Amino acid sequence: MNPRYAKGMAALLIGCALNHLGDRVVGVKVELYYGLSTFSLGWIVDVFLVPFVVGVAVAWVFGFGAWWLSYFPPLIVRIISYGEIYYLSSVPEGATLLRPGFWGFVVILAMESAAIGGVIGEVMIKKVYGRTGRPPNTNGVILKPGKKSDS
Repeated sequence: MNPRYAKGMAALLIGCALNHLGDRVVGVKVELYYGLSTFSLGWIVDVFLVPFVVGVAVAWVFGFGAWWLSYFPPLIVRIISYGEIYYLSSVPEGATLLRPGFWGFVVILAMESAAIGGVIGEVMIKKVYGRTGRPPNTNGVILKPGKKSDS
């Protein structure tokens, strides 16, 4: 197996586990609607902060290109959580399951938050666009594409 694929799979699994753990720690099910009281501080943390941290963690494990990969852990965890409530357990009294359109909006918010975390994570580890080193024999001069150095 290609080592890049193995790193990607490890980053994806770590991101999903971290997202699931964050959901359990916060204790909010974003798939349930309780009226206006649904949108509490815990809900905001679960939709925005937890996926952001997941994106940073995916970037830390995967490196360059992680912001593309960081979209998937929130999507996977949200689909599993919605399916768990819909098929396996019942909706608590006083709550309703979000309709797919509004649920999709919430999932997109979480995915975009994770992507922002992935970009910031790439910048933090300095692996975005190969900024970790200079090209050889340029003496610090940035060359245009296709040009050779004078030395």
